[in-house]
Amino acid sequence: MAQCVEKERVCVTGAGGYVASWVVKFLLSNGYMVHGTVRDPCDEKKNGHLKKLKNATENLQLFKTDLLDYEGLCAAIAGCTGVLHVACPVPAVRDVPNPEAELLEPAITGTRNVLNACLNAKVKKVVVVSSVGAVMVNPNWPKDQAMDENCWTDGEHCKTLKLWYCLGKTLAESEALEYARRNELNLVTVCPSICIGPMLQSTVNASSLFLLHYLKDGKESVEDEDRIVVDVRDVADAILLAYEKPEAEGRYICSSHTVRSRALVEMLKGMYPNYNYPKSFTEVKQDAKISSEKLQNLGWKFRPLEETIVDAVKNYEESGLLGNE
Repeated sequence: MAQCVEKERVCVTGAGGYVASWVVKFLLSNGYMVHGTVRDPCDEKKNGHLKKLKNATENLQLFKTDLLDYEGLCAAIAGCTGVLHVACPVPAVRDVPNPEAELLEPAITGTRNVLNACLNAKVKKVVVVSSVGAVMVNPNWPKDQAMDENCWTDGEHCKTLKLWYCLGKTLAESEALEYARRNELNLVTVCPSICIGPMLQSTVNASSLFLLHYLKDGKESVEDEDRIVVDVRDVADAILLAYEKPEAEGRYICSSHTVRSRALVEMLKGMYPNYNYPKSFTEVKQDAKISSEKLQNLGWKFRPLEETIVDAVKNYEESGLLGNE
């Protein structure tokens, strides 16, 4: 990543979250001034780790706001050259009691509020973090063709399957791109797959639970399905790359490895034999392919899966998340 010559000011929404924390860390280490939006700057459990980052004392300012607080967002974004919109609720369970209030409203109205505030502040560039959930739920995409940035999730299909997170991400991203086109706002979107790797924050996020469950739940049987994953640090790199590269435009899929559940567990067992792994696997036919070629052509590189797993498990062990097994 290029060294920032001047102390450019960048706002990161949802700064205390899993991906956003790494984005803040990388921005601070590259000499940026950072405005981070959080629900409560005084909540040490959720946001204390941000204040301990290198250069945070002099270059990080936390703003108390959320995605539905337009005035608060305007205050956080004022004076910033760029905005990295990372904040979005991610459910830990599939059955969400009130998807409209818990997922769709924050995702869609929240993104709209951020973009309006960006236009008001005349920011030069915006990166919106979407998800492969906005790409991959498309039953009409040719089976033998890798899904790329031209592939969009089918909203009606999401409603049928009750995939509310995917629906929210799809609607928010498509509206963001249309808003940018209409208002001549320089905006790029990044669509990561399941993010794994070490956490900076102390509270466990939804995508880390997926790897933790394999290590400690000891279920009798789990589905042997494709897991499309990417290192959280590589996602943070991709977001900064999309922000810093003038030629970046449109959408970018950000995914590095596709691995079956059984193969992932076998890899974990080989490295850490003493944890409580699933006992058996139920075969699930899947052949979805996804391409990050466009992002790689921009200069993005990613870590080997083994490195991600080693760093993640070390982090879980040090944080006491794996007990004494």
